[in-house]
Amino acid sequence: MTLRDRFWERYALDELTQEEWEALCDGCGQCCLLKFQDEDSGDLAILNLACTLLDIGSCRCSDYPNRFSKVPDCTQLTPALVGQFKWLPHSCAYRRLAEGRKLAGWHHLISGDRERVHRKGISVRSFAVPQDGVREEHYEDHIIAIIPIDD
Repeated sequence: MTLRDRFWERYALDELTQEEWEALCDGCGQCCLLKFQDEDSGDLAILNLACTLLDIGSCRCSDYPNRFSKVPDCTQLTPALVGQFKWLPHSCAYRRLAEGRKLAGWHHLISGDRERVHRKGISVRSFAVPQDGVREEHYEDHIIAIIPIDD
């Protein structure tokens, strides 16, 4: 994989190559937690339940190339859509750059250490639960945050 030097500082998100876009992922796994939107309020409930494809130990998708066929409601984050995903954590590299902020010092592109996101407690590694191990009628017990979504 060939990445341009400090591409995240030199190019707009829509100017990145696919490899550069993918390299921005900090590996926190937060986007792979189940989310449900309240139809009345629009608020978004974030659960500590991990998508069936998330390897909680590595916080990586276990079948990234086939994720959309295996999990039809998997969210595809693109430069054009990143601004619409207001549920992304403030720590997310995609959100930070879209908002004109810099990458966090712990980000692997800055620190050179992919484990730092876990040591800093930013990843879901320490609290996510596999979705498959929880019956749907118990999902409400796994809500960890409610995010108001303003349109």
